[in-house]
Amino acid sequence: MTRRGPLVVTIDGPAGVGKSTVASRLASRLGWAYLDTGAMYRAVTWAALNKGADLDRPEAVMEVIERTAFACEADGETMRVRVDGVDVSEAIRDPQLTGRVRQVASMPAVRERLVAMQRAFAARQGRIVTEGRDQGTVAFPEAVCKFFLTAAVEERARRRQEQLAQAGRSVSREQLREDIERRDASDCQRTVGPLRPAPDALGVDTTDLTADQVVDVMVEQVRARVSPD
Repeated sequence: MTRRGPLVVTIDGPAGVGKSTVASRLASRLGWAYLDTGAMYRAVTWAALNKGADLDRPEAVMEVIERTAFACEADGETMRVRVDGVDVSEAIRDPQLTGRVRQVASMPAVRERLVAMQRAFAARQGRIVTEGRDQGTVAFPEAVCKFFLTAAVEERARRRQEQLAQAGRSVSREQLREDIERRDASDCQRTVGPLRPAPDALGVDTTDLTADQVVDVMVEQVRARVSPD
């Protein structure tokens, strides 16, 4: 029986488990496109702030989305993002933007619109690897292969501390651990697209694995389900 629609591999999980790293590497190994959903939410937040929208008003953010051209393009192990024709792939990574993204991502109307954009990206590309928190449950419930990554909170805090240190920022491990636990609770309890594994997702604990070891596990699973051609 011929499968219709794009082939999609979803990678979900909480912050700090390595989703972005392994998703981009898996896409590269498979020769598929990488969909960075976080970049989409960052782009919307960047556009809303750039156009002076009140982030406390969902209707204001939706108005920005309606009158803004967003374009996402696969680019090797990354994804390029353009807003009204301007490449903002670097600008949306500004640490000052990060704290505002969750505010926008929690808006049901925004999530609904971005899920539609994610599906359109998949339809254009044909074969994608996507990561987030609701990709296997909401965006792509018919994905050919689903993964749900986990890792011990202490390890996730250590990884985050290391990332921040490389960026010249010093934050205590205890504070990072508390931030992670608070974020996990918020992600799991939100009403739209809550963080939870899809019933048919393969769980992978990344605590004691390198990114490449996680990708090795995924490649084996995907190739068992998808024809190489």
